[in-house]
Amino acid sequence: MAPTIINPVLTGFHPDPSFLRVGDDYYIATSTFEWFPGVEIHHSRDLVHWHTLTRVLTETSQVDLRGNGSSGSIWAPALSYDSGLYYLLFTDVKSRSSVYKDLHNYLITATSLEGPWSPPVRLNGSGFDPFLFHDSDGRKWLLNMRWDFRQNHSNFSGIVMQEYDPEGGRLTGPIHEIYKGTPTGVTEGPQLYKRGDYYYLLVAEGGTGVNHMVTMARSRSLTGPYETDPDYPVMTTAHDLTYAFQQAGHGSLVETQSGEWYMAHLCTRPIPGTGKLNPLGRETAIQRCVWTEDGWLRLAHGGKLPALRTEAPELPPHPFDALPERDDFDGPVLGHPYQSLRVPFEESWVSLQERPGFLRLRGRESLASLFDQSLIGRPIQHFACTVTTCLEFKPDSFMQMAGLVLYYDDKDYYYLRVTADELRGAALGVVMCQAGKYGEISSMQISVKDWERYYLKAEINGRDIMFYASPDGEVWTAMCTPLDFGTLSDEHGGKLGFTGSYAGICAQDLDQQAKAAYFDYFEYTGLDFLGGHSL
Repeated sequence: MAPTIINPVLTGFHPDPSFLRVGDDYYIATSTFEWFPGVEIHHSRDLVHWHTLTRVLTETSQVDLRGNGSSGSIWAPALSYDSGLYYLLFTDVKSRSSVYKDLHNYLITATSLEGPWSPPVRLNGSGFDPFLFHDSDGRKWLLNMRWDFRQNHSNFSGIVMQEYDPEGGRLTGPIHEIYKGTPTGVTEGPQLYKRGDYYYLLVAEGGTGVNHMVTMARSRSLTGPYETDPDYPVMTTAHDLTYAFQQAGHGSLVETQSGEWYMAHLCTRPIPGTGKLNPLGRETAIQRCVWTEDGWLRLAHGGKLPALRTEAPELPPHPFDALPERDDFDGPVLGHPYQSLRVPFEESWVSLQERPGFLRLRGRESLASLFDQSLIGRPIQHFACTVTTCLEFKPDSFMQMAGLVLYYDDKDYYYLRVTADELRGAALGVVMCQAGKYGEISSMQISVKDWERYYLKAEINGRDIMFYASPDGEVWTAMCTPLDFGTLSDEHGGKLGFTGSYAGICAQDLDQQAKAAYFDYFEYTGLDFLGGHSL
């Protein structure tokens, strides 16, 4: 029986895959936006089993994200390899709420994906989704979509290309506009490949929402003109809004050792019954592809819809150990799956050493901050899951808070937090922010002044979120009526976000006293979704 790829291969927030094979090893680089460390690289040897190999951007000397807006920062990395050297391109998006984008496109290199990486070289800022093409003649070319901010112009004005000089570390020569895209528009995410007599350009179109798609064009000349596949798109879900996967697009290709072709792409899985609410964010799937006799790419199973399962190549199985569900914070460093917001882990605010067996967070800015939050999180990867932690914390005022958070961005989150007030002393309750509007479930806040520890739990099942608290981890008190998981989605309320939801722990001290909170453990358990399919 042939091995099977079960999609998505990277669940939860893992968008914009850049697919690469080097020898017998396969890699996918994914976007991280404002979550730090930046650019996640995943590894496989059979395309079925995947694990996170490393995160690349670990220091502010590489990239400074403080102050960047939510769903900005690190967009669409492009991973490539040539003559013993790995190349990684990424965009640091400094603004996205106005007509301007303020885009910084950087290139770094390394002889190993686990580093060390060279200092970033800024190449251009004309658009996002940069890609480096290594031609067979040894020359290298940078592609990106071009952003046009002018009135009465399409913002997505086409795909441009310029030669990269590796010796000088800069772009050189004329800028070539090689492809305007199809009438679908929103042409972005260029990937360029050479096969036979043709250069093949793979792009994303339709925007990253429900009209997303993968389109191919080709030319016998590097600089064009490029002819669009007459049967475009290669893949889309735009024509079937009831399909289990949505928003399929942003494709990237590899050829296997035996000459088979596979495409990694992003997709979403809406909560069943909600249409397009996708709090798990944009995930990565893989499709087996074939070439037609006249040289165009097609999905191997036929049609335009991505397969939920597809035939894997005949390679030796190579599974990886699963991450433990519970972290007792006994290790020397914080590693995968944890990330912070915009800033690296530093002893000044997060420590595993100060009190062995505990994670210490020093309170800093609020959950609305774009600068210095003390928040440690991981992507939510299941429609049904339980998240639990245990906290020791003695707040002195309402300015000090710590607890368990389900977070989309600075404008959308749910937070079960311990604080203090004038009436109850230490108090425990749920606060929230929806589309930037702050609220409290004041009727269900309780006094916890006699509790020595605070056991905190979030349960997600489909669209429902419930928070619970306990002084002993045995008897639990509900801290809310069901809350809406759907509000932690990319497109909830008409917004256009890109990150997906996270579960985490955090601490704030708005009086700048850096009050310490101690977390004994963090546990994330994926469950079977009672209302439908959950991988």
